[in-house]
Amino acid sequence: MRPGEERPVEGGACAGVSELELLKLRAAERIDKAAERLGALSRAIWSEPELAYEEHRAHGVMTRFFECEPPAASWTVQPHYHLATAFRAEWGPPGVGAAPRPLQLGFLCEYDALPGIGHACGHNLIAEVGAAAALGVKGALESLPGPPPPVKVIVLGTPAEEDGGGKIDLIEAGAFKNLDVVFMAHPSQENAAYLPDVAEHDVTVKYYGKASHAAAYPWEGVNALDAAVLAYNNLSVLRQQMKPTWRVHEIKGGAHDYYNVLPNKSLWKAYIENGKKLGIEFISEDAILNGSSGSTDFGNVTFVVPGIHPYFYIGSDALNHTEQYTEAAGSQEAQFYTLRTAKALAMTALDVIFKPELLQRIKEDFKLKLQEEFLNTVE
Repeated sequence: MRPGEERPVEGGACAGVSELELLKLRAAERIDKAAERLGALSRAIWSEPELAYEEHRAHGVMTRFFECEPPAASWTVQPHYHLATAFRAEWGPPGVGAAPRPLQLGFLCEYDALPGIGHACGHNLIAEVGAAAALGVKGALESLPGPPPPVKVIVLGTPAEEDGGGKIDLIEAGAFKNLDVVFMAHPSQENAAYLPDVAEHDVTVKYYGKASHAAAYPWEGVNALDAAVLAYNNLSVLRQQMKPTWRVHEIKGGAHDYYNVLPNKSLWKAYIENGKKLGIEFISEDAILNGSSGSTDFGNVTFVVPGIHPYFYIGSDALNHTEQYTEAAGSQEAQFYTLRTAKALAMTALDVIFKPELLQRIKEDFKLKLQEEFLNTVE
């Protein structure tokens, strides 16, 4: 059975509840069953924050989590996957992999922290959401009385979102090749299926000076440091005249450019529908389209594979990248919201598996947004 073909859900249904909805309940139950292990995973990452490309302990915590996930050896785990602190964990029903080609769903985990303030962007919760959603989908498919459809559930550990762009390194290494749809979710102050993330494009400016004797003939010199300071000060003053969606800031050299996240309306509508069933209250579509977020290397991913990157409330109004958000990301209260979001992602993934018309719309949305982006670039 090929992706996009009809995938009937086997097994009886309770009165008034479709078979697919029963599968979604099983996914949620599987996540609840693993809640203690998932919370411990998040706390282990949160308690020992590591910077970009140095997430060695987090890498070990994540890979051991999947290696030990019952039943034994149910996940194929590749540590150090293209990067020293990246990994890939894969599960598929027995016999999957032969023709026809299985549908491949990716769940992305981040786990790098910020200098000095730790997990002030809640990447420990991103790691937990990705792991939990993958467990939910796997558990639902394993509960089927008959053979599951040809599906691979793939978890990618993606380092260095805060500084460097680990997902871009993984794209270039081919880690996203053959994935059909990718899922992740980011902690925030609100619940939104999509927020416009701002692209980051670097401009490198070099200042060259001319040496001279500072006491005897300073007028013969050219001061490169003064030029750099004046440029910084003038750009800083200019920022108050910039439009709300514009961003100018100093960055370290050597980083990748981060692209806008391409919205996939079919995916985020399905996510909203599932989230509402779980009691998630989303901001309005107008607020989504008129608001903005930060920047993320997930944007680059959405140029190679359809994906969704919703934001979720964690029980605190603290702002990301603050000490208060670090505290909130490690709180017990955040666990309820994190696992609820994971359930919504898992339920949406099940829609993708069992609703071929949805998968087709997702692919069409993806192609359309790529075309629009190309036309905007050409213009």
